Amino acid sequence: MSKKVYILSLGCPRNLADSEIIAGRLKAKGYTIVDTPRADIGMVNTCAFIKEAKEESIEAILGLVELKNKGALKKVIVSGCLPQRYGGELARHLKEVDGFTGRISLNHTSNRYRFTPQHYAYVKISDGCRNNCSYCVIPKIKGPYASRTEDSVLQEIDCLNKAGTSEINIIGQDTTLYGTDLGKCQSLHHILKKIIKHGKNIHWVRLLYLYPGHVQDELLELIAAEPKVCKYIDLPIQHINDRILKLMHRHTTGAQIRKLLEKVRKKIPGVAIRTALITGFPTERDEEFRELLDFVRESKFERLGVFVYSREEDTRAAGLKPQVPEKTRRARFDELMSLQQEISLEINRKYLGTVQEVLIEAEEKENIYLGRTEMDAPEVDGSVYVKSDKKLNPGEFVKVNINDTLEYDLAGDLA
Repeated sequence: MSKKVYILSLGCPRNLADSEIIAGRLKAKGYTIVDTPRADIGMVNTCAFIKEAKEESIEAILGLVELKNKGALKKVIVSGCLPQRYGGELARHLKEVDGFTGRISLNHTSNRYRFTPQHYAYVKISDGCRNNCSYCVIPKIKGPYASRTEDSVLQEIDCLNKAGTSEINIIGQDTTLYGTDLGKCQSLHHILKKIIKHGKNIHWVRLLYLYPGHVQDELLELIAAEPKVCKYIDLPIQHINDRILKLMHRHTTGAQIRKLLEKVRKKIPGVAIRTALITGFPTERDEEFRELLDFVRESKFERLGVFVYSREEDTRAAGLKPQVPEKTRRARFDELMSLQQEISLEINRKYLGTVQEVLIEAEEKENIYLGRTEMDAPEVDGSVYVKSDKKLNPGEFVKVNINDTLEYDLAGDLA
């Protein structure tokens, strides 16, 4: 009888992709992957990006250790970012853990074991980072930027295409740098063209984690021209004030960000722009936060995520003074999110009376289904509530008459 392995994946989609690779390798060696923590081996793939992620990872490890002590698990393995960053320290303090493993190899040929629903997948094309933002520990955890080989990426696309996957989401720490380390004439728009060609049965291709300073015109033109590519730009800008951007070591100015946003909207009509911001970065003054608030009010981002600044050891930002008090950081977070809620509702109201293509995710309750438009990435963006007397299946694309809106979600009837 094969040994059973339970894998808990924490953090971002990049971690989830790694967990799927680990599970695929274990399955190829004869292990059985199970979805409940009653197994021979319990593994947690950890995140160590910010304080809250580290706390969640430690809590998850202790939870598996407790199950081991109760006899539900025989061994506990900890993998990913936390042991990559704190391996020796963890081994000293967590004697009950049977093994620690860090990052895995980027280029893989074995089939992944899917933890996402069968209709969508994440495809990681790179790892590591060389942007060296002053607040970020990713280069210390993941190492220097490394692109996955084209052959490895396209082999995975072929597998997903044969499996009938409806949507793929291209991910990496900075996908716009793809190919710059391979020593050839390669780039993100170059590999994207090949992904589209190999993914004949894949309906949506979505790009995530585009660094503002590296977005090329050729890429925007390809997104605009290619029907398969979602008209969705994930563009984390973090701030708009020049002094803060310089302290963040973001390699962009406020004027460059504004110019890029104008170009994106001009080249890709109807585009949905998602961005990410940080509140309470060290030394951030009230008037600089107000500048950011005014910028968000003017820009009307279709999708926006906000992080409260997390002071991470071994980063340049950790040594900046003064550090903004935690209470102020969180108050600024609340103010930004409250503003975005108003903006999102205003944007969603524009969809009233329109017909939208929706990817069905799941049945919510009888005759009500959850889905997404191409303007919504899985797990982080809004949903569409679809009323239908007809049975709908996950992965199916349908046309929906939008007749109601919420702050972040849409609702409608099957057209």
